[in-house]
Amino acid sequence: MVNALDMRDDKSKEVVNFVFNTMPFGIICLNRNMNMVYCNKQATLFLDRFKLPEEIPSVSRRIFDAINRSKLNELFPGEICLTKKFEGSPSNWIFRLSIFESLTPIIAIFIIEDKISNKMDVNAIRQQYKLTRKESDILRRVLDGLKNLEISKELEIVEQTVKDHLSNIYAKLGVENRNALYRSLLSPSNIQF
Repeated sequence: MVNALDMRDDKSKEVVNFVFNTMPFGIICLNRNMNMVYCNKQATLFLDRFKLPEEIPSVSRRIFDAINRSKLNELFPGEICLTKKFEGSPSNWIFRLSIFESLTPIIAIFIIEDKISNKMDVNAIRQQYKLTRKESDILRRVLDGLKNLEISKELEIVEQTVKDHLSNIYAKLGVENRNALYRSLLSPSNIQF
């Protein structure tokens, strides 16, 4: 059986940081003082666009209060999950809270975007229109409602490169702009419910 990585080793820390920062969902950890003690790359990108729903700090305070009173399992017996729709996002966002009970308890908030692109076969679209992998990465983010600057931050490329790839995508799909791209691809036949 493989043991957990020894975090004293620099290479192990590097691996853990890589894994946490390339996860397809955000992770925020709060301590009992409601201070953020950890935030991965996806959570940072989320916080650049939106604020945490006001219910999150409220529920978190109640969780820490329940821990202090030794009533966590009584007051929070099941999963703690919240779904939210934000203005400017075509997706629903799911917030799942996990609690680490110890002398210094932590609440981990997992931020998961229910993306439109997850309901589409982007690989089939890539093959059909002969898109490069980078073009399909950008297409996925466009379908999910990200702006060029947000795409450039997420993919760690300059905004002009995003625009260049978008021009290539438009040409390959025979459309002139983002709206035409949406109309072309977001038909019921392309979306898997």
